[in-house]
Amino acid sequence: MVLNSLDKMIQLQKNTAKIRNICVLAHVDHVTGKTTLADCLISSNGIISSRLAGKLRYMDSREDEQIRGITMKSSAISLHYTKGTEEYLINLIDSPGHVDFSSEVSTAVRICDGCIIVVDAVEGVCPQTQAVLRQAWLENIRPVLVINKIDRLIVELKFTPQEAYSHLKNILEQINALTGALFTSKVLEERAERETESQVNPSSEQGEQVYDWSAGLEDTDDSHLYFSPDQGNVVFTSAIDGWGFGIEHFAKIYSEKIGIKKEVLLKTLWGDYYINMKAKKIMKVDQAKGKKPLFVQLILENIWSLYDAVLKKDKEKIDKIVTSLGLKIGAREARHSDPKVQISAVCSQWLPISQAVLAMVCQKLPSPLDITAERVEKLMCTGSQTFDSLPPETQALKAGEVKCFLNTAAKVLDSLKRVFNINIFVTPCRPLTQEEIAQRRERARQRHAEKLAAAQGQAPLEPTQDGSAPETNLKGEEPRAGDEEQVESMTPKPMPQEENNQGSFVAFARVFSGVARRGKKIFVLGPKYSPVEFLQRVPLGFSAPPDDLPPVPHMAYCTLGNLYLLMGRDLEDLEEVPPGNVLGIGGLQDFVLKSATLCSLPSCPPFIPLNFEATPIVRVAVEPKHPSEMPHLVKGMKLLNQADPCVQILIQETGEHVLVTAGEVHLQRCLDDLRERFAKIEISVSEPIIPFRETITKPPKVDMVNEEIGKQQKVAVIHQTKEDQSKIPEGIQVDSDGLVTLTTPNKLATLSVRAMPLPEEVTQILEENSDLIRSIEQLTSSLNEGRNTQMIHQKIQEKIWEFKGKLEQHLTGRKWRNVVDQIWSFGPRKCGPNILVNKSEDFQNSVWPGPASKASKEATKYRDLGNSIVSGFQLATLSGPMCEEPLMGVCFVLEKWDLSKFEEQGATDKQNQEQSDLVKEGQMGDEKQELQDGCSEPFEKRTAQKGEASLSDCYGPFSGQLIATMKEACRYALQVKPQRLMAAMYTCDIMATGDVLGRVYAVLSKREGRVLQEEMKEGTDMFIIKAVLPVAESFGFADEIRKRTSGLASPQLVFSHWEMIPSDPFWVPTTEEEYLHFGEKADSENQARKYMNAVRKRKGLYVEEKIVEHAEKQRTLSKNK
Repeated sequence: MVLNSLDKMIQLQKNTAKIRNICVLAHVDHVTGKTTLADCLISSNGIISSRLAGKLRYMDSREDEQIRGITMKSSAISLHYTKGTEEYLINLIDSPGHVDFSSEVSTAVRICDGCIIVVDAVEGVCPQTQAVLRQAWLENIRPVLVINKIDRLIVELKFTPQEAYSHLKNILEQINALTGALFTSKVLEERAERETESQVNPSSEQGEQVYDWSAGLEDTDDSHLYFSPDQGNVVFTSAIDGWGFGIEHFAKIYSEKIGIKKEVLLKTLWGDYYINMKAKKIMKVDQAKGKKPLFVQLILENIWSLYDAVLKKDKEKIDKIVTSLGLKIGAREARHSDPKVQISAVCSQWLPISQAVLAMVCQKLPSPLDITAERVEKLMCTGSQTFDSLPPETQALKAGEVKCFLNTAAKVLDSLKRVFNINIFVTPCRPLTQEEIAQRRERARQRHAEKLAAAQGQAPLEPTQDGSAPETNLKGEEPRAGDEEQVESMTPKPMPQEENNQGSFVAFARVFSGVARRGKKIFVLGPKYSPVEFLQRVPLGFSAPPDDLPPVPHMAYCTLGNLYLLMGRDLEDLEEVPPGNVLGIGGLQDFVLKSATLCSLPSCPPFIPLNFEATPIVRVAVEPKHPSEMPHLVKGMKLLNQADPCVQILIQETGEHVLVTAGEVHLQRCLDDLRERFAKIEISVSEPIIPFRETITKPPKVDMVNEEIGKQQKVAVIHQTKEDQSKIPEGIQVDSDGLVTLTTPNKLATLSVRAMPLPEEVTQILEENSDLIRSIEQLTSSLNEGRNTQMIHQKIQEKIWEFKGKLEQHLTGRKWRNVVDQIWSFGPRKCGPNILVNKSEDFQNSVWPGPASKASKEATKYRDLGNSIVSGFQLATLSGPMCEEPLMGVCFVLEKWDLSKFEEQGATDKQNQEQSDLVKEGQMGDEKQELQDGCSEPFEKRTAQKGEASLSDCYGPFSGQLIATMKEACRYALQVKPQRLMAAMYTCDIMATGDVLGRVYAVLSKREGRVLQEEMKEGTDMFIIKAVLPVAESFGFADEIRKRTSGLASPQLVFSHWEMIPSDPFWVPTTEEEYLHFGEKADSENQARKYMNAVRKRKGLYVEEKIVEHAEKQRTLSKNK
């Protein structure tokens, strides 16, 4: 029976100080028992039976979640908890642990103020535990720790209480070491920032700061950050057996029994202390004397003895324990043959898990009122913006968000609300019982009766209200207390319709400030919305009604639809939601794509985008089995794109619909959703599309058999180089050092381009700073075009110069001299890891904003042509010559740009134009006569066509010729250098026992994997293997490794970086030694060529391969009759 009614929950929502928004974070694959723990907490509210906790997995409402045994979607539920006289509302979100679904974790973490980190007592800290701890740290939310599965230490590992204590202490040390590393990096970053600020502004006074780490690490108090049972932020549990405890519970018991103060016991129950019973004093443990710590003596030994008695079926001892604890056990449990049932019956009464965990949550985790100013600032600053650079109207909202909870009524219009992602797709998860159907029918009747009564009561006044009420509502004004019923009576309630449908979208949201009311008009701000742009377009402020506002990009205006209380598999209707609560919002699918910020004031900035641990990298092409069902697929993919924050949907030039996901498990879930929920059609899925990158490298010094490449090469090498030279078409000059000179088809311009490989560090810096590069490009283009841009904010300027300094630091040496100042553009898409350097003396242009890049006469003259050169570079970097994949880590240097013939042509064109003007005067009379005679083509039109012909000859417009020539020059400059493919790499974390290590290594080596590190976990027989694995070889890897190791090893794959494949895809044996070693055909086909040919085949490009590979002998096989 459910213990709490909806009315009780609504009442609890109004007391913001007693609300706790928490999520459960942990490692993956039914290791830690997150969902079992959630079941135990839910059973405390009577929503499910305590006997079913751990078996039902209530929060996993999807069928594939139940089959696989892992959580794939975050789901929320509201719980009521009473501690003494105080009542709390706990909004609990159960999030997935698998790395493929880390976007769900990011969503959950953003909504919450605190989190429960669950760690397995046997496995300890796993790789994904580190990832979720980092996510919680980045979002500034406070964690508490639950060490689960203590029963495994007793039953499986057969530890003594003393060994178990040492093991638990070791786990805590590991987690605290991770927290310490995160904290140290933060302090050092802030100190470095302060140092740079003081260098820039030595005389500026320091304003009020959120943190003041003046003396760095030494004087910084970080004791509150660490997990320790004596601080009350650690609980030890066994969710499957239904028990858990914090040391506070035992401190209370023993303070009464032994007569030692509770405060003293709280400090000494965890740690190396023992009790001297004669003196009734607590003393430090002397290990040599073999004294047991208090935690072992008073807590663990009691639990161990209970398990020992039950497992050995010692009935007398069990009865004695039950009597001494004052518990009552039912006859059914006492007679049950399964010892787990007896343990659960005793422990769930003695040490109820929900009591321990929820008490810690209420005591140690903050309420929404305690949101820090630092977190608010961080949420409001997107991209490379800083809080100080936001408009004053926007900065004023910060105070509203931090303090608005205290004064809800006065700050109604300050309602800032964040919709994180539409990530609950509501479908009937289970058939309704007869009682529920009857209840819903009764509720619908009551609503209908209320509506009729209201309509009859207001009948005489209806005409006047119809004229006035909608007007005030459309203006976005908050209805007064008296008008509220009126507005709500006019708002349709589409809940019954939703019950009839297969399902509908419900947005997962959190009210940060203000009150959300059904039917309220509100602004929907997309992730790219800029309040600065709005304030520029609306100079009068907000006096105009919202419907009359000019259109602003990424901003919509809508009415809040249904508001829901999220109850796991069910939803409950709400009329309004006070601040600090988590809620569901219906009817936003037409306004929100993946995430948005909802606000009643358009001066609010969109909140910072979520940061995902996993990058979408696995691509497949999808098409319907029956072509006539294509519209269903397109609609289904659109819905999938809305429903999943980590999915990307692309339509390629070939017309293929491509689905990009984070990994194999994520891909499988998306395809199942497409088939069964969104498109509801049969679909065909291609083989995974593997992304590659193309690059160049320095010429090798040794050949494939490690012989030094020198002048004594064989005749075959000379023939090979001659063949290479013959591949380059005529009209292209190639110097010995790789400078390619190319002329436009109309012979008016000549370009000289050289390609050079960038150092790895520079490529990495470019990749990390793509957002900053994008803003640099925008600033430079607006300065060049002479638009009035606002003053570049000082901190953004500092970031740009810091980025430039990093590049200068790594680009050193004679060939890189002054290169950073001469960078013209980045590519592809103007923010990629390739650069274009302009060394031409005729036209100097730089990407860096500043006085040097302002328009001059020369610049104005060449700018349009310069844009064509940059466009050619962008096209060249977007698809390389090997297999039309994007380039990476390449620097193109424009050495020479000869436009003298173009200028001569321009001068002659000018003379011709003057002559034609003289002729025009003489022919004006004839023209008039022609028009009167009905001549179809007037003279002006003919002269205009002549003018166009001078700029665009038979080869097309001159700007287009420049684009094509630059693109070709870049491609040939690449081809004269040693080309290489770059493969996407996963980091692979594998936990395995020692006896299956050999099989793990066999699977890794078969799939071109490389082991980086192997370490044994202290106190266990588990090894943690860190390896890198190409994405191209990763499909089916997890299944294969589980099969080969009988499920004893499970890998976690996260996209890490791009790595160059060392082998040359165009290599053929040339020297005598290579012929001897590899044979004439080089039968062992190299990896790079295999990948390159596979991509070329997929894209329909020419592949150079023989149809018959080995045709020494042809046989005809006759059928045996």
